[in-house]
Amino acid sequence: MHSAATLLQDVFGFSDFRSGQEEIVHTVAAGTPTLAIMPTGGGKSLCFQLPALMRDGVTVVISPLIALMRDQVRALKAVGVEAGALTSGNTEEETAEVWEALDAGRMKLLYIAPERLAAGSAIGMLRRIGVSMIAVDEAHCVSQWGHDFRPDYLRIGELRRALNVPLAAFTATADAETREEIIEKLFDGVAPSTFLHGFDRPNIHLAFAEKNQPRQQVTQFIAARKGQCGIVYCGTRAKTETLAQALREAGHNAIAYHGGMEAEARRHVEARFNAEDGLIVVATVAFGMGVDKPDIRWVVHADLPKSIEAYYQEIGRAGRDGAPAETLTLFGFDDIRLRRSQIDEGLAPPERRAADHGRLNALLGLAEATTCRRQVLLAYFGEQAEPCGNCDLCDKPAEVYDATQTVQKALSAALRTGEYFGQGHLIDVLTGNETDKVKARGHNSLPTFGVGKDMSKRAWQAVFRQISGLDLVRPDPERHGALRIQEKAHPILRGEAQIELRRDAMANAPARPEARALVSEEDAPLLAALKAKRRELAEAARLPAYIVFNDRTLIEMAQARPANLDQMAQINGIGAKKLEQYGRTFLDVINGDSEEMHPSRRKLAGRSEGEIYDRLMAVQTDLHHGPDGLEKPLSCSASLVARVAQTRPRNEGDMARLLGERRNDRFGAAFLDVIATAD
Repeated sequence: MHSAATLLQDVFGFSDFRSGQEEIVHTVAAGTPTLAIMPTGGGKSLCFQLPALMRDGVTVVISPLIALMRDQVRALKAVGVEAGALTSGNTEEETAEVWEALDAGRMKLLYIAPERLAAGSAIGMLRRIGVSMIAVDEAHCVSQWGHDFRPDYLRIGELRRALNVPLAAFTATADAETREEIIEKLFDGVAPSTFLHGFDRPNIHLAFAEKNQPRQQVTQFIAARKGQCGIVYCGTRAKTETLAQALREAGHNAIAYHGGMEAEARRHVEARFNAEDGLIVVATVAFGMGVDKPDIRWVVHADLPKSIEAYYQEIGRAGRDGAPAETLTLFGFDDIRLRRSQIDEGLAPPERRAADHGRLNALLGLAEATTCRRQVLLAYFGEQAEPCGNCDLCDKPAEVYDATQTVQKALSAALRTGEYFGQGHLIDVLTGNETDKVKARGHNSLPTFGVGKDMSKRAWQAVFRQISGLDLVRPDPERHGALRIQEKAHPILRGEAQIELRRDAMANAPARPEARALVSEEDAPLLAALKAKRRELAEAARLPAYIVFNDRTLIEMAQARPANLDQMAQINGIGAKKLEQYGRTFLDVINGDSEEMHPSRRKLAGRSEGEIYDRLMAVQTDLHHGPDGLEKPLSCSASLVARVAQTRPRNEGDMARLLGERRNDRFGAAFLDVIATAD
């Protein structure tokens, strides 16, 4: 049996384990029942894939989504591991191939959906093929209180008992209640070896911002990261459609995704997201579980997530390759009110609602933090950390002030109006705004009327947002969202406690947040060339680009510039099979071997037309399926692109004569932009 370290290097191409992986791998490989809670992107898959190669027999992997299974099988085959999936999405040929490998004893990892366990023949089939271990991915799906609950996960414990083999369960969901349910349902209540590891994802930059023209905030963030792959999470289905359309109109490759779409349309989006560089998916939380794409460079929340666990799982989809990634979460008073009402109006029992408010409070505490966000986030998961230097508050510390008297005024206004009014009316009272509603109720005669005239309406909105986030006041669903004072606010009202709040600094926020460069300016052209080669190979093989190599591997190539296959083998992510399959091709890109160029491009080598050619080809790739990504594929031949680069048409008429009407409609304007900026 090969050692874990040898397999890690030779098969997967990694010289070192990530934090926490090695101990889990050895525990699982030894056949010890295991529960591992690791952050999204922390390398969970390797923790059952490596042990499967170290053990005899077949490891059956139970996974909730067909797309996730197919991606992992493709990635395993790409590094030379015999793996397969039995799903309802298989073709007859794929199923036959799986059975042939099982019968021949070559199969190491067999992926199945939990629903297959409902078939009476499933256990007999798994006994027959020699299953030696069960791995359960996304194990939190066994939790009946979770939003990802899958009833057939409850059958996994029965399967484990029937096969009498060790079971290893993996999830990114970390709360104690879910862990207890997993142990009860999958391990019959007998505590397995449990790993609660390293929730820190140091490569992810954390940032929050108060909503202020949120659509503009989102589009400005994305404009600074044009061409990078990302996800925008929205609170409603309608918002995904309108925001995706706005991004397309701004020149981005963006598409919407939500649970109201037909299944085939959702599969189309998932397939495009996996296959295309730079695609933006604007989605509800229906999109995410099962996304295995490692080179998502950013995640934006256009609306506040529902809990700190949901936030952490969703941002964890960025930067799974370990390269730099960024996040931005927008929030406002209306988000807080909505999330509170969703909890209070739900069907959960009182103790569950209280726990959900606690999770939301933790997220709001993170949003309104005044010190390093990563310290606040990790403290929730029971970890201590030094200031991270990779969040917005480390970049620029928050400006805070003693807000005790200000908060007392806000709380007093709520009390003196009987806790029957929302933020808007209370601000009118505080600022002395004699609206009809204020006068009709006599609130213009209250002692608190006008005591906050020295502050603007905007400043009071920031105060109410923050005290709502700190759970000093909470909307009452039985009073149409009126703000009720919570017990923890009373010491402040009585003057027994002080409170500091943040000063909102919208005016000082950069109009276009700077993107964090993946590589130096010197290495950027080579990285672009490596990505272009990766895209070419992936399209030819009909594979997602990251199956060839992920971004982190290409970044390391661009920085290290290996000169031969020996040096190439030292790059992380290049195992033996990938070195054999792709090594020489990428070495030629790095070392400028013109023999690998298309003859039309080779004629332009060393001239300014060559750079224009490359930019034209990149634009053509972006528009291959049209500006919205939904049109029939169309392209120009390499020789035609070379003619455009050489002749440099200056107007639409000249371009149309060169390209022809159909191609000019698709590419003409974009080609003219390339030529104009090249001069």
